[in-house]
Amino acid sequence: MASVPQIEATSPDTALETPLALPSSRRKRKILPEWLRLLLRNPKSRIGITILVGMILVAIFAPVLAKWEPQESLGLLGARQAPSWDHPFGTTDQGYDIFAQVVFGARTSLFLGAAAALLATVLATTLGVLAAYAGGLLDEGINFLTNVFLVIPTIPLLVVLSAYLKSRGTFTMILILGLTLWAFEARILRGQALTLRNRDFVLAAKVAGESTWRIVFGELVPNMISRIAAAFVLVFYVSILTAAGLEFLGLGNMDATSWGVTMYWAQVNSTFLQGEWWPFFFPGFALALTVLALVFILAGVDEVSNPRLRSTGRRRRMRSMFVGGRSVMVPDPKDGR
Repeated sequence: MASVPQIEATSPDTALETPLALPSSRRKRKILPEWLRLLLRNPKSRIGITILVGMILVAIFAPVLAKWEPQESLGLLGARQAPSWDHPFGTTDQGYDIFAQVVFGARTSLFLGAAAALLATVLATTLGVLAAYAGGLLDEGINFLTNVFLVIPTIPLLVVLSAYLKSRGTFTMILILGLTLWAFEARILRGQALTLRNRDFVLAAKVAGESTWRIVFGELVPNMISRIAAAFVLVFYVSILTAAGLEFLGLGNMDATSWGVTMYWAQVNSTFLQGEWWPFFFPGFALALTVLALVFILAGVDEVSNPRLRSTGRRRRMRSMFVGGRSVMVPDPKDGR
């Protein structure tokens, strides 16, 4: 007779110690948050994030990448040199290495733009969402303040403030940009908050007796995070461009090393009229590349937050069939979906 296989008896304790076999998909932990994975799947935001991370790495490792200090003069013999192996971006008419000024200038320009964008986004989010939820006199007062800043032309105001301020350091520029660029996003965030304040989760928080600040920052703001992120990116590149424009006009911090300051000294010394294009081109290219990266990220955030703009991925293959004497398009069964 064939032997019957014996089944090994297990005690209840042993059975409890035996781990359950879970599907591999459940065992995998999500390392990246959902919003970041959506951004990385989007081709536009992926390109923008790659370029921006590259610029941030250049700013961090500037002392390693640059052979010279940005304010280290090479003397008259090293002045007005075209791009070469020793000086990839050439030198200025004072003998400064432009490559060093560009990579070190990335620190100042990126920090200034990010800090001003953070300040403007915090103000826009707080005032816009609070006005939409509270309503009444508070809403009218914040709306009046927002309308005042929207009517005042930003660039002339920045020029006047920068011209009359005694100190024009980096933190002064951050305050000027942050306090003048918040109004537009505050209006947009207020409009979005108005569509959310009568939702069930907000009404439930009111019934539970939650405070106004708890509802605003615990219920409304988390549901508007994509629009707030878009506001930050938008103000980020506007701040970088505006700061570079003020520095190019000589109204910024001329003691710092930044892309706008480098272009300012290039136009003061009329290098372009003398046939020296490199003092303008390389800091301007770095500025344009950073702004382009932020524009791509902003487009990706818009597509991720708006399902109508999302790419649906690979299109299904279609085939033609005759149904009822007419030719119609139907999905190809060989498409595998």
